[in-house]
Amino acid sequence: MTAATIISGKQISEEIRKGIALEVEQLSKQNVRPGLAVVLVGDDPASHVYVRNKEKACQDLGYYSEVHRLSADSSQEEVLALVDKLNAQDSIHGILVQLPLPKHIHEKAVIDAISVEKDVDGFHPVNVGNLVIGDDSLLPCTPAGVIEMIKRTGIEIAGKHAVVIGRSNIVGKPVSLLLQRENATVTMCHSRTANMAEIARQADILVVAIGRANMIDASYVKPGAVVIDVGMNRLENGKLAGDVDFESVKQVSGPITPVPGGVGPMTITMLMQNTLLAAKRLNGLA
Repeated sequence: MTAATIISGKQISEEIRKGIALEVEQLSKQNVRPGLAVVLVGDDPASHVYVRNKEKACQDLGYYSEVHRLSADSSQEEVLALVDKLNAQDSIHGILVQLPLPKHIHEKAVIDAISVEKDVDGFHPVNVGNLVIGDDSLLPCTPAGVIEMIKRTGIEIAGKHAVVIGRSNIVGKPVSLLLQRENATVTMCHSRTANMAEIARQADILVVAIGRANMIDASYVKPGAVVIDVGMNRLENGKLAGDVDFESVKQVSGPITPVPGGVGPMTITMLMQNTLLAAKRLNGLA
């Protein structure tokens, strides 16, 4: 049996960024520079890493970027006041509040306060609603990255049976909607699903986003199926692992994403793409 093809998020992400860099150059001729503001509350170590990566991506692509680091004991009012200020700031086209927020801050209130046009995470209820009904909107970065990876690998989505394992608002639900938009037939599985392995084995495209390291093994995978692993789990030995047991699954699957180097790089690239789109729209150029 031939070895599974590895879908490199790193490589696809670099291709997309080349296109973004060209657009940024064109925009600069019209005195427009995409601007992204990131708000980080507290000292979650993983969040600090993500924010540094976002800062670096902005630098690499010539974006204007601001990072607002607030202490863990900042009040909800302070966070909302900052979001308000960024909503009104012309040099900022995208606002991202890094989740999770400290317990005493109401996440929904903060997300709802971000201007719909600057919601580059795609989490605002209006953007979510537009996604559901198929209207134009800023799409959530990870799900958009998943679709982009599948398409750029040359895989036809229309008419395929896609199974999504996980129903979070950040990945599972939106990715299932985007797969439907691409004319796949979609089944969603979650913690209460009976006979999950049996359902997963029917998938031509299997997207896994459950947050449990190496849970999905070869018994869940139809031979030749496309497997997209959105999981990112830190093991006790410090290594990163996905939700898919890569070594066992790649023996049976078709194209498969690794962790790290799969969906991860795509998420930040799609954030850059959203910020570019928001900058164009807010300047009447899209």
